[in-house]
Parts: sequence; C-alpha cells; structure tokens
Amino acid sequence: MVQHNVKHLTVIGAGSMGHQIGMLSALAGYRTIIQDVSENSLKNAEASLHSIMNRWIAKGKITENEKMKAFNYLSFTVDLEEAVHQADLVIEAVTEKLEVKREVFQKLEKFAPAHTIFATNSSTIVNSLIAGATKRKDKVVNMHFFFPPLLMDCVEVVMSRDTSEETADLAMEVCRRMNRTAVLLKKEISGFVANRILGALQKEAVYLYEEGVADFKEIDLICRKALNHPIGPFELMDLSGLDVAAFVMEQRYQETGDPEDKPFPCVLKKVNQGELGRKTGKGWYTYEKAKN
Repeated sequence: MVQHNVKHLTVIGAGSMGHQIGMLSALAGYRTIIQDVSENSLKNAEASLHSIMNRWIAKGKITENEKMKAFNYLSFTVDLEEAVHQADLVIEAVTEKLEVKREVFQKLEKFAPAHTIFATNSSTIVNSLIAGATKRKDKVVNMHFFFPPLLMDCVEVVMSRDTSEETADLAMEVCRRMNRTAVLLKKEISGFVANRILGALQKEAVYLYEEGVADFKEIDLICRKALNHPIGPFELMDLSGLDVAAFVMEQRYQETGDPEDKPFPCVLKKVNQGELGRKTGKGWYTYEKAKN
C-alpha cells in the first residue's frame, strides 16, 4: 500500500501542548488547523504563538518572512467537523483523562476521512486504550511530544499490536519534517520510557520530602548540582503542571490498581488549592505570571 502523503494536519486542543505542536506543524509547511471548544483558548493560543515567534525573530532563530509563512499555514477553529474533514493526520492534545480522549476519538471517527491517521499526544495512556473508540485501530498511534514542544527535541512514537507499520512510518516522517528526534517504541507500556524514568525519580523525591529528609528546594538543588539535571523534580512538576502530574498518576493507578501509583497527597492538596505551578503563578514555588 502506498503511504498517504500528509498535507493537512489538525491538532485537537489549544492548551500548553496543542498550540505549540500546531506551530511546529505550520513551521514544517503543513496546512495546520488548531481546534478547541473554547474561543478564548484559541485567542490565547494565537497570541502566545505570536509572542514566542517574535522572541525567536529577536534571537535570530527565524526571520519575519518565515514567521509570516508559518502563520499563513495556520488557522484556528472551534468547529471540529471543519477542522478534520480534510485532515491527513490528527494529533489529539486534550486533557490527560482516558474518557475525554475516547470521546474525542469517537467524534474524529465520525468526521475525519477514512485515510486519516489518529495520533494521541498522551504522556502516559497507551493508544490501544483509546483506539477502540474508532473503527481504524491500525491507524492509531501515540506521538508523545515533550513540554514545551517548540523547545524539546524528542517525540516518543508508540505502536500498539494493532498499529500498522505504515502508520508508524508516517508518524516518524512527520516528526522528522518537524525537525524533531523521534524514537519508535514497538511495545506499549503505560508512561512509555521518559515518564516512567521521570516518575520513579519524582516518586522518590516526594517520599524524601514527605519523610522530612529534605525540603523540596534542597532536593531540587541536589538534583541540579549533584546529578547535573537542568531543573529539579519539583521545579519540573511546576513547569508541566501539578494537575497534569495528578492526572498522569491517577491514570496509571486506574490501569495498574497499585496503591503506589496513586497521586501524591501533597500534590493533590496543591491541586485542590488551585496551585498548579507556573501557569497559575504558584505551585511548589511562586512565579510572576508571564505576559504575552
């Protein structure tokens, strides 16, 4: 079978991951649509991307013409049917909850052409748990970009037993065109590679904090100075979002049933208080909110 040529790419979700994946797509020359149910989220996403691209221009990373060309390839809509009716590849980047993702994929199945590949950007949920919401399990794959996608040079492309080689090859080629290093994983496991290793580090860091062995700032400092990590585990939770950390652990717990996989009580406390990290101005640390 001849591999379908990707010309139109749609990203579902204009949040912290989705809008940046959309810009990567537009910069790569794909006709790109970012869809979200919230008009306000789309406006914020567009403003954020203009701000980021302007900083890139100031740093000499791209030219004004390259920015204009990318935005000419990029559009925004709240209409899901409009967003996917011509799509060759759809990348879902909604909240990290299985039932929400399955609902999105059911709608994608209804509106997208038969040839369209469906990818999930989930950071932990294997695609086989989502693919059952469609009639095209062979065309479903994980494309796990890392936060923030415009800076992080890695994508975990994960196959299920049903994912076809053609689908995986297409996902890998899209990553290459986006100038991202893609690693193909042919065996599913919750959390994939990076987040399983990171999760083990986070779990031990929180244990040491809750046991009173060291303060979270001291743990971050040791990880930076002794292990040469760019940021510590608590700083990373703030960067990704404590709500995301809680969602990921809850999903892992639902899959494994292991009490050790439940979200950390100290993290849940912060989430319940609305202290989600950098995006709210306070998490483990306090931040000045970024201005676009």
